[in-house]
Amino acid sequence: MHTTVAETKPAAERQVVEGALTHPEDEPAYQVFIDSLNYLLPEEIERVREAYLFSEQAHRGQTRLSGEAYITHPLAVAGAIAEWQMDVEGVVAALLHDVMEDTSVGKNEIAERFGKPVADLVDGLSKLDRIEFQSHEEAQAENFRKMLMAMARDLRVVLIKLADRHHNLQTMSAVRADKRRRIARETLEIYAPIAGRLGLNKLFRELQDLSFELIYPMRARVLARALKSARGNRRELLSRILEGIKGKLRDTGIEAQVFGREKSLYSIYRKMLDKRLSFSQVLDVYGFRVVVNDVATAYLALGALHALYKPVPGKFKDYIAIPKPNGYQSLHTTLIGPHGTPFELQIRTEAMDNVAQEGVASHWLYKDSESFGAELQQKTTKWFHSLLDLQSSAGNSSEFFEHVKVDLFPHEIYVFTPKGKIIPLPRGATPVDLAYAVHTDIGNHSVAAQINFNLMSLATELTNGDRVEIVTAADAHPSAAWLAHVKTGRARSKIRHYLKTAHHDESTALGEKMLDQELRALGVVASEVPVSSWKNVLRDSGNKLIKEVYTDIGLGFRMAGVVARRLLAREEAPQGTEKRPASLSIRGTEGMAVQFAPCCQPIPGDPIIGSIWKGKGLVIHTHDCPAIRRARSAKPAKWIDVEWEPEPGKLFSVRLRIMVQNTLGVLGRIATEISNSGTNIEHVNMDEKHPGLYTTLYFTVQVASRTSLARLMRSLRRIPEVARISRDQGLTA
Repeated sequence: MHTTVAETKPAAERQVVEGALTHPEDEPAYQVFIDSLNYLLPEEIERVREAYLFSEQAHRGQTRLSGEAYITHPLAVAGAIAEWQMDVEGVVAALLHDVMEDTSVGKNEIAERFGKPVADLVDGLSKLDRIEFQSHEEAQAENFRKMLMAMARDLRVVLIKLADRHHNLQTMSAVRADKRRRIARETLEIYAPIAGRLGLNKLFRELQDLSFELIYPMRARVLARALKSARGNRRELLSRILEGIKGKLRDTGIEAQVFGREKSLYSIYRKMLDKRLSFSQVLDVYGFRVVVNDVATAYLALGALHALYKPVPGKFKDYIAIPKPNGYQSLHTTLIGPHGTPFELQIRTEAMDNVAQEGVASHWLYKDSESFGAELQQKTTKWFHSLLDLQSSAGNSSEFFEHVKVDLFPHEIYVFTPKGKIIPLPRGATPVDLAYAVHTDIGNHSVAAQINFNLMSLATELTNGDRVEIVTAADAHPSAAWLAHVKTGRARSKIRHYLKTAHHDESTALGEKMLDQELRALGVVASEVPVSSWKNVLRDSGNKLIKEVYTDIGLGFRMAGVVARRLLAREEAPQGTEKRPASLSIRGTEGMAVQFAPCCQPIPGDPIIGSIWKGKGLVIHTHDCPAIRRARSAKPAKWIDVEWEPEPGKLFSVRLRIMVQNTLGVLGRIATEISNSGTNIEHVNMDEKHPGLYTTLYFTVQVASRTSLARLMRSLRRIPEVARISRDQGLTA
């Protein structure tokens, strides 16, 4: 069943009613809004008045589910935008943000009345109402993609969207409970993290708390009561700490403002949940902020307060020297107060405090922090452009949505390149994440990493402060296994893009080889096939290029024999009369287009057979693999003869089962013998179910051919403790 985006609207659902505001400008809320625009020029305020009347007229007859006239919603959103002192185009767009989505007004009409920049902003904020999607998730992903693309062009889009979501959450009482929870979860998952990523910390906390109250109203009420009670119980202790901080700074000659602050409800709830604590065990519910005049004074204040209260080791963070990606700067430390009570202390300048509260919006709000705002806007723009990069390599909107969500929950660590550049990464990131953060080519050719001058694997988890140098090789390329341990959306997207492209190219080459083999069996060389025959095949198949036909054959979507006969305009030969094509030769280095079955692990020298699977390509088995006996007899046409080329050119994994006497040091002797033979051990384990006189060891080793495997097995048989050795095949299909 199809679901339209119109069905997914939040609290801003409409009802059409008789009557409307007769004199909208007489409304008290409107007057308060106009009075808040004193930072604009008189002619700009007049443009806002015109936009208000236009929006009120467009929405006339519509109400929110609460019964209020619908114009109250865009007015509230524009009021929030005005609090950030955004320019006139942003305020006008906030007033008009729903007219394209919910009325008959089009983009051209808005452009004529209010200018193209305003029309572009409103268009970026409008959902894709006229497009049908298979599911709510698909619609959500596509709307999110459109919004982020608009954000990358103009930062004001995201600020208006966040203000819109904030007001919707505040006015949810008339919305169905299940819909309230869905919208609140979406906010926690998408919009609150975006606010945090942009440094809008005040809005970030409010979105989290409002969503928490809508999803878990009872838990929120209980926690709020506990917090209020604790506030009363700890009032004397908090006052003592506050006065102690003020007194110490005064005695040191440091001019500063000191504020007490309380953790938000949702952050307390998350801490209780993540660390399995009761409310009484959450000791750092309260904290303090010290705002000073300059950076040098911030460090002086830190030293003075460390002398007053003992710092907790490992809890100091210097976000002034190394700012967060969202521009946040501050000194963080945890101190032990009276009666052993720990509390968090933040020390920052006034300009840093402005950015910490309002993030990217401080560019408009605080003229004295212009340099901070400009730098933050550059960082934000860079992040949005990295999202554009993600979109280009994502297969669809849902995949893009997945990549971006990864980037919205960073919990950063900071690592250093050999040149001293600081790279922020999410906690748990690996060298592969760093490599792709630096450049796609470095990521694609990574083989190892020097972490703090020690050679480590690409799967190593990085820690804060690591110095990391990526080791590359020209012939290296991404592996699907990397997807299991990368953490950034960029790395995941680039790896998937490479694998898809590589699979496609390798399948094209395989398909061409298979078609050539079939044509030769019919007595024709591929180069002799006339162009007119290819045109007929392309017309019948719906492909535009010959290369696409090869790809379809390599991926198993077309049979090479059928395509060959259509090219030659021949009828199907009677069963059993057609000439079998020669065996297809493989080297084992064809990449993802040729896969070696894990059940029998074929290696050069083994008699082999292949089967084409849709979307997978050619899967190779040994002739005697037990897993395929039934499939070969049921569908013989699916199987083709395959043989090894004389020099396969790579190593192949093979399992060995070795029964040994259960004596001290036997595992080490066998491993040493394997290593001395020049063979690499991939994996080893032992049968622990039946310990006794004998035990069974299972080794996975890499060999070049059946001959080298036989040589290895002969050398292992010479070890006295080895009772039996065999190749382990045909376990699973």
